[in-house]
Amino acid sequence: MSRTATRRPGAPTPDRPQLPAAVRYDPERRAELRERTRDDDLVRLRRGIYLPTVDPSLTAAVRRRAQLLAHMTAVAERLTTTFWFSHASAAVAWGCWTWHLGPQVHVTQLTRPAPGPADDVLRRHVSPVPDEDRGFLDGVPVTSLGRTVVDCARTLAEPSSIVVADSALALGVDPDELTGRLDRSRGARGVRRARRVLAAADGASESPLESLVRWHLLAAGLPRPVHAIPVGTWAGTFWVDLAWPDLKVALEVDGAVKYDGRAGDPQQVLLAEKRRHDALVEAGWTILRVTFADLRDVNRLVARVEHALRVARSR
Repeated sequence: MSRTATRRPGAPTPDRPQLPAAVRYDPERRAELRERTRDDDLVRLRRGIYLPTVDPSLTAAVRRRAQLLAHMTAVAERLTTTFWFSHASAAVAWGCWTWHLGPQVHVTQLTRPAPGPADDVLRRHVSPVPDEDRGFLDGVPVTSLGRTVVDCARTLAEPSSIVVADSALALGVDPDELTGRLDRSRGARGVRRARRVLAAADGASESPLESLVRWHLLAAGLPRPVHAIPVGTWAGTFWVDLAWPDLKVALEVDGAVKYDGRAGDPQQVLLAEKRRHDALVEAGWTILRVTFADLRDVNRLVARVEHALRVARSR
C-alpha cells in the first residue's frame, strides 16, 4: 500500500456527489406527478417516492452511478430501521471510484429485518457498527471511509475493490487504519483477499483505468510500476502515468475523454500527444499506450508489457 503517494501537479481527485432530491407523493399533486412520470421527467422508485429521470445521454458508467444515487435517495426516504449505507453504496457516497458498479443499494443494519416482500434493489447486511464506523454525509448515514474500503475489499471482485481502495487513499484514508481493521478481522471471510488488494493499493493512481492496469500487471507477477513520474525532454517536462524508471519503460493510460472533444479540439489534442510521445521516445523511453479496450484481453496486455521490460533489460 502506497503511504507516500506522489501526485502530479493538478492531478484530479475523486469528487463526492450529493444524493438527488426526492419528490414525495402528495394527493394534491397527483395529476402533476402522473404527467411528469408520463413525460419521463420523474420516475417512481419506491412507494410514494419519485426521482428525476437519469439523463440517457450520459456515459454508461456515469449513468449507473446516477441511477444508484437515485435509488439510495429513495431507500433513505422510505427505510425506517436504523441503517448506514455501506459497501459499494457507501463508496459511491464518499466519492470513491467504482468499476462494474452493481445496481443494488447496500445498507448495514444492527438487527435482522422482519420478513417482507422480496426487494431486488435493497441489499441488507446485518453487522455491528461501532461509533467510529458511523458517519454522515450531508445528513445521510454512511459507514466510515475506512470501514467502507475494507468492506469492499472483502466482498467485491479484486479489480473492483482496487479501484475503490486507490481512490479512498487519494481521498485521505489512513493506510494504518486499514491495516489495523484487517488485523482485527483476522480469520473472517474475505480478509485474505482484502489483504492482497490493500497491499497493491496506491493513492497516486489518477483514474480507475490506471488502477486496473496496475492491478492486472501485479496479479501477473510483473514488478510494481510507479505512478506519475516526471521526465525531462527537449520539449519540456512531461509526466508519464505508470513507469519503471530504471528501465525507462512507461505506460500512457488513455481514457475516452482525451479524444472525444471534452478535453479540447481532438485534432490539436492528437498533435500535442504526438509531439509529447516523440519527445519521450527521443529521451530514451519506451512508451506503451493502454486504453479500456486493452482490458478485454489482459493476457495480451501483460505480454506487451513483459516484452517491453525484457527488451529494456537487454539494452
